[in-house]
Amino acid sequence: MKKVVHYINQFFAGIGGEELADIKPEIRKGAVGPGTAFKDKLDAEIAYTIVCGDNYFGSNTEEAIEEIFNLLNGIEFDAFIAGPAFQAGRYGIACGNIAKAVKEKFDIPVVTSMHVENPGVEMFKEDIVIFKGGNSAASMRNDIKPMSEYLNKIFKGEETNPAEEEGYFSRGIRKQVWLKEPVTAAKRGVDMLIKKLNNQPYQTELVIESREEIPMATPIKDLKTANIAIVTSGGIVPVDNPDRIQSASATRWGAYDISNVDRLDSGVFKTIHAGYDPEAADNDPNRVVPIDVLKEMNKNGIFGKLHSYFYSTVGTGTTQAEAARMAKEIIIKLQEDSVDGVIMTST
Repeated sequence: MKKVVHYINQFFAGIGGEELADIKPEIRKGAVGPGTAFKDKLDAEIAYTIVCGDNYFGSNTEEAIEEIFNLLNGIEFDAFIAGPAFQAGRYGIACGNIAKAVKEKFDIPVVTSMHVENPGVEMFKEDIVIFKGGNSAASMRNDIKPMSEYLNKIFKGEETNPAEEEGYFSRGIRKQVWLKEPVTAAKRGVDMLIKKLNNQPYQTELVIESREEIPMATPIKDLKTANIAIVTSGGIVPVDNPDRIQSASATRWGAYDISNVDRLDSGVFKTIHAGYDPEAADNDPNRVVPIDVLKEMNKNGIFGKLHSYFYSTVGTGTTQAEAARMAKEIIIKLQEDSVDGVIMTST
């Protein structure tokens, strides 16, 4: 029977949440957590499971990959599965990194699954097979099915279908195929044109993906006269969270007055972010929104003015569309005060 190695994070291994997100890679025999869901769908066994904390992998990527390679040393396996990672950004990036590294080193099939909003999709979809998954663990069984079916075809030596038919993100690879019923290029082109003229759906044979180009901002001419603002996705808010910003998948943001304070005090401000251990930020909110340092720099004349408010939301699970909408709303406030530059902080 074919053997597969499965990669998961500390949460899905049942070790713990953010408080244990710094654990180093470890290996276990057999399937763990979501790996058991592959049992009835995959024509192979999950022989080993690699577990690594999201924070550790994100902060020590090269070391984590090397440590995982050491754990795999001497083990025979035929494929590698990572995740599913859903909409979890750090998990998705870890899955993408280790899947790509395993593919390059061991030259075996690798698959993972992510929601379209996971940053790992854009980072790794050209390098590895990433199936289109749901945004939470509730979609686990649905996500596992196409991954298993795809690997089963490979194990049996069967030909796989194009990305759209299999259910994964296009890697930009074009292959020449022979139509079962030959149709000339001229007729195919005319058929597409007729559909286009009649507002009917059609599929071009040469898909060219377009990416939004974000122009680089012009540099601030004179920092000593500049008006600087701070915006964060780290979830720092007053302790009562007056704007009811969600701890994940945020659709709300808040603006908080800092005109008469020299720092953000613990007990007055906290983080409501569900994507990292809140202890350090709750003990000192300036770790995420460094008002104390900015106030001191402003007094020392390093820049001209600190905007009277800081703006906060939560990044984990927040869709690109919602983030863009909130940014446009915040920009209006910044423009009203003629802000020259923005410092963005995260977690």
